[in-house]
Formats: sequence, structure tokens, C-alpha cells
Amino acid sequence: MKRTRIPASLPKAYVGAFTEIVSRIAKSVAASGKSSTPLVMYIAGGAAQFLHTGTRVSEDIDAAFSRRFIPPANLDVAYTDADGAPRVLYLDRQYNETFGLVHEDAHDDAIPIAIEGVSPELVDVRLFSPIDLAVSKIARFENHDREDIAALARAGLVDAATVRRRAEEALAGYVGEVKRVKASIKIACRLIEENAPGAPRASS
Repeated sequence: MKRTRIPASLPKAYVGAFTEIVSRIAKSVAASGKSSTPLVMYIAGGAAQFLHTGTRVSEDIDAAFSRRFIPPANLDVAYTDADGAPRVLYLDRQYNETFGLVHEDAHDDAIPIAIEGVSPELVDVRLFSPIDLAVSKIARFENHDREDIAALARAGLVDAATVRRRAEEALAGYVGEVKRVKASIKIACRLIEENAPGAPRASS
């Protein structure tokens, strides 16, 4: 299976912290002796956004796993950013896809990525595709979610028609009050159209 490498343009300190967290997970899996099949780790949220676009450094890693998993205690890593400021990257143990808008094929369509020093036979790391990442940000749709969707559009990674279709397909599997989310889908698609490469920019 072909694996995408993390872009060399991303800050080495952040990538190093991310790699260290995945490495610690892999060591925990190996120590358990139950590694006949890899633990698949699906990266979403701000970490996926940063790995795709290099925008908005996230302090946490939102990840879902392919099977039940008790993470080790030491999944927070301190590092120094390019400006010399101390930062910490950690695995968000409260992340839950149940409350987000996630398409049923999001895991199948996630992008396998290579993590230096980590065997995919232990931990198979996969990154939400840009389309599914955009969709996952629509349910909450706070300011930074809108900014992330716009950044994906500016990078040419998403288009409005595909996001709309994927989001509507995902929404069909949810129960509860969906009116607000339907409105958010429309706004998100308009954001994508406005920020797409070549889209006319409003004059200042």
C-alpha cells in the first residue's frame, strides 16, 4: 500500500512531537502482544488540518481507532515552535465521532501516511481526506471550523459540490435536530466557493 509522507515543509518540531506520540502508541500495542492485525488510527480535527494545509497549529490530536484501545499515560509531548515558544501536543482522550458529522465511508477513504520509525503493521496511521475533514467540521461549525474549511478551499483541496454531497449523505445517518446542520452545510459550501482558487476577491 502506497503511503503519503508528511510534507517536509511542515515544522520539524511539530512533526517530531506527532511522530513521538504515534511511536509511544505503537510501543504500547507491541507490549500488549496482541498485534496480529494493526491498530488503525484515523486522524481528524486540527492535527489533520495542519498536516493537510500547514495552517492553525493544533495542540491536540483527534483520533479514532479501529478497535478498543487503552492508550498509555504518556501521550503528551513538549516541543519548541519556530518562534521559540514552548508548546505541548497531546492525544485528545475525549474525542468522539458520535457527535460530529462523519460520513460512513470516511475511514475507508482516509489517506494512509508514513510515520518515520513506526511500522504500519503495528499502528496504521490514516488521515481524514480533505473532503471528509471539511464535512467533520460542519456540525460544530465554530469560527475556527469555518476558517479551516476556507483554508482547505484556498489550498484547492475541496470543492463545494463534493462537500455538499458528502455532507448530505453523512447527515442522512444521523438522528436529532438537523435543521441547524443543514443551514451550516449551505454556509460551508458558500465559504468554499468564495475561497476557491480563482474566485473573485471582495475589494477592500
